[in-house]
Amino acid sequence: MHALKDIWKDVTILPMTRDDLDEVVRIETASFRQPWSRRQFEIELKNPVSHQYIVRISINNRQRVAGYIIFWLIHGEAHILNIAIHPLFRKRGLARRLLEASLDIMKKKGIDEVYLEVRRSNEPAINLYTSFGFELIYIREMYYGDEDALVMRLNLGDS
Repeated sequence: MHALKDIWKDVTILPMTRDDLDEVVRIETASFRQPWSRRQFEIELKNPVSHQYIVRISINNRQRVAGYIIFWLIHGEAHILNIAIHPLFRKRGLARRLLEASLDIMKKKGIDEVYLEVRRSNEPAINLYTSFGFELIYIREMYYGDEDALVMRLNLGDS
């Protein structure tokens, strides 16, 4: 096992690049039942409304992508499309730091509301989002094909 207690030595949040995609796709595949393809990430890197960030950590003097977030900014609103942390690095505050940094970026860009969908069964993610003030606004039945999505909204003007 890696020296996980040392991951806080060097945690940085950076824009995602093509060079990060191998690690990002590995995290995606380990995290979701219906993972995005590499091509979907490549499309997002070219999409002018899309913003992509990674959280990079240093373990044993080796830099590693531990997670990522992708969101769109359109007409004063943000939509979080995808966020994941590698299973080995979960429950260490990295998703919180990544989401917090992303919300700060959104505020600086004048975003008023943030939306996302989350699987009804994904309690850790739901707990994270509600801790930031996201509220359930409705349910999209069978959104994922095999499960409902909770649609959540955060009013950044209130935070």
